[in-house]
Amino acid sequence: MTTHSSIEHHPDLAEMRTRFEQVTSTPRAQAVEALALITGLYIAASPWIAGFSVLSALAVNNLIAGLAYCLCMGGLGTAYERTHAMAWTAVGIALWTIVAPWVIAGNVDTTRTVVSNVIAGAVGTLLALAMAAMANPGRRGAGRMRRA
Repeated sequence: MTTHSSIEHHPDLAEMRTRFEQVTSTPRAQAVEALALITGLYIAASPWIAGFSVLSALAVNNLIAGLAYCLCMGGLGTAYERTHAMAWTAVGIALWTIVAPWVIAGNVDTTRTVVSNVIAGAVGTLLALAMAAMANPGRRGAGRMRRA
């Protein structure tokens, strides 16, 4: 007869949640999250801020990418188990933002679109990498996992 124990009560999971709570409650993590939200909102609004909203394909792309970036980085404080994966997803979105002016169909690689997207994408990439580094579950506790 086998008994099934709930994973929710596993000591390693509780320890991981505690660690993520500690990481995301630091001033550094909160600053990264706040800057990431601002960056995502800028990416979403950049067609209207930088003046390339008439390039509709890139404008729609930036709107969707910026909102997706905000969702990934904004949920870090409440989803401790998924923080690492969401931060890596945000890295992908930020990198897409950098290359989008050259990849989107049409002639959308103007000076304004390139400068805006490259700077916002680079900042977004750095912030997402910072959060991924803070949320890396393999840094601490790796020795404890080997003992089990």
